[in-house]
Amino acid sequence: MRGFFAFTKKEFREHFRTYRIIILAAVFFIFGMFSPLRAKMLPEIFSSLDMQGILINIPEPTYLDAYSQFFKNMTQIGLIVVLLVFSGMITNELTKGTLVIILSKGLPRHTVILSKYLVAVILWTISYAAAAVLNHVYTVYLFNQVSGEGVLFSLFCLWLFGVFMLAVIILASTITQGNYGGLLLSAGILILLMVLNMFPKCQRFNPVSLAANNAGLIANTVSVSDLVPTVWITVGLTALGILLSIFIFQEKQL
Repeated sequence: MRGFFAFTKKEFREHFRTYRIIILAAVFFIFGMFSPLRAKMLPEIFSSLDMQGILINIPEPTYLDAYSQFFKNMTQIGLIVVLLVFSGMITNELTKGTLVIILSKGLPRHTVILSKYLVAVILWTISYAAAAVLNHVYTVYLFNQVSGEGVLFSLFCLWLFGVFMLAVIILASTITQGNYGGLLLSAGILILLMVLNMFPKCQRFNPVSLAANNAGLIANTVSVSDLVPTVWITVGLTALGILLSIFIFQEKQL
């Protein structure tokens, strides 16, 4: 356990030293602050444009628009940032040779996987939670109304999908070689899941559904019971991804 805590402490220092956590927190801070603001100002923006006689009727925005904008930003850009920030967790150290030195001193290989994954999950959770709280505060301030029904579960679903994607990144990094192998494979898996989610029969078993139905949960067009099986499947796939990562890394030639 001493080796695990020492390596975990090293990982936190590495993320701060390379400004990864600062980049992640800054991007999520922008999403949390400006998503409600953009939803509030969208009608005014359109009204100020010269549409050359074309009349566009935009309904009065509500808190649903603010949350829809937040989820759209998080799923379209936020997850890309997560891929870029965490994709080199293992491959970068293998390329530099620092990880080989640490392992040669007796640190178990499974400790590397578990520690790196734990740190990534903690950083993702803190950044995401801060963005969600900021988004909620600004939404309440601008719209004076937020229904709690479906909000917490929708936020949980997107958080869990992020946790799943971090397991995918870890697995991809243990399989591939080079600095960009993990990034490309992780992006490929994400694209494949998005394509599969276009087929209704696959949606129930696809973790991407957790990131595609957030606005629907808040608007009550998607029920919580519809996504409960997907939650458990995602938890299982996440655990499987970490176990496979440990197994492959144990057998990997460094």
